[in-house]
Amino acid sequence: MEKRSFAERLMGMSDDVWTRHANPQSGWSRMSIPPLFALAVWSRDWIGCWSLLLVALVCAWTWANPRVFRMPGGMKSWMSKAVLGERLWLDRNRSSRHGHHRTVPLLLAGASGIGLLPLAWGLWQLEVLPTLTGLLAIMGGKLWFLDPMVCLVSEQARHCP
Repeated sequence: MEKRSFAERLMGMSDDVWTRHANPQSGWSRMSIPPLFALAVWSRDWIGCWSLLLVALVCAWTWANPRVFRMPGGMKSWMSKAVLGERLWLDRNRSSRHGHHRTVPLLLAGASGIGLLPLAWGLWQLEVLPTLTGLLAIMGGKLWFLDPMVCLVSEQARHCP
């Protein structure tokens, strides 16, 4: 893949990093990031400005996560296929092979993004219900988004010569 999306460039996602990220341990452990971020922000109520250190650690974990795991032994697990599919999907504007895999993932990514609103409000106000609602929408939307990514990889494998 030649040209990388803004998100890929921001995270420094090289081919090697993408392959490491396809390790199921990397993919599944990334699900810890939204609750860890919420906890780090919420901790300002308990530890004041020191919570900024926790936020920085979560940001560092977000960047380091796809790099700290070994190359996967294979690409047959659900999460490995989901990560590979996400990479293919990010290339959707430069490829016509994704046809029917454009709309549903965009809607699911949007639903996940909408979860940022109650999450931000809940963290600002230190309210449990909107915080949990936002986390549920973000994480549920992300997991649901990954399912069509697995289908994308499976369909591509069937169409490859």
